Amino acid sequence: MNDEPPLSRRFGRLTVTVTRGDIARQEVDAVVNAANNRFWMGGGVAGALKRAGGEELEAEAVRQGPVEPGQSVVTRGGRLPARHCIHAAVMGQDLATSADLIRTATLSALDAAAGLDAKTVAFPALGTGVGGFPLDETARLMFGAVLERAPGTGLEEVRFVLFTDEAFRAFARILEGTGRNDRRNA
Repeated sequence: MNDEPPLSRRFGRLTVTVTRGDIARQEVDAVVNAANNRFWMGGGVAGALKRAGGEELEAEAVRQGPVEPGQSVVTRGGRLPARHCIHAAVMGQDLATSADLIRTATLSALDAAAGLDAKTVAFPALGTGVGGFPLDETARLMFGAVLERAPGTGLEEVRFVLFTDEAFRAFARILEGTGRNDRRNA
């Protein structure tokens, strides 16, 4: 992994951060899992969270499913440093995603975080692994959803935790270009 420093920008009372790293190691109130609508945790982000957090993450999520793609469920964090895991169903069993599902799943996860009175939440790049959605488009969709929904919640930080250099660069480009004319930025 590259040692890129985290990038942050303030939008009113909300800080949006883009960082490289392992989402399973984030010390936040909630981490978001890029899930399927039945919440089976195989590889990618889901597999990393399950390995770090324990089998109970999957068992607790599966009991709450299936749901419609785009919806989220919340579980305890298990052995993760995060108190909670928000499982955002960004795809169905066909493992296909879309711009609408990425946006809807992001909004749903933000609503779930707000329902937990979370102050900090960490997201991966939803839909870009198994779902194969383009990173640049995912970054644009997720930032749009965060700036639409998060400022009206008690969230203080939304952190995008990216595993690859390519993902980090895609999200960094959006962060650097977002809100340049917005007086709410610090």
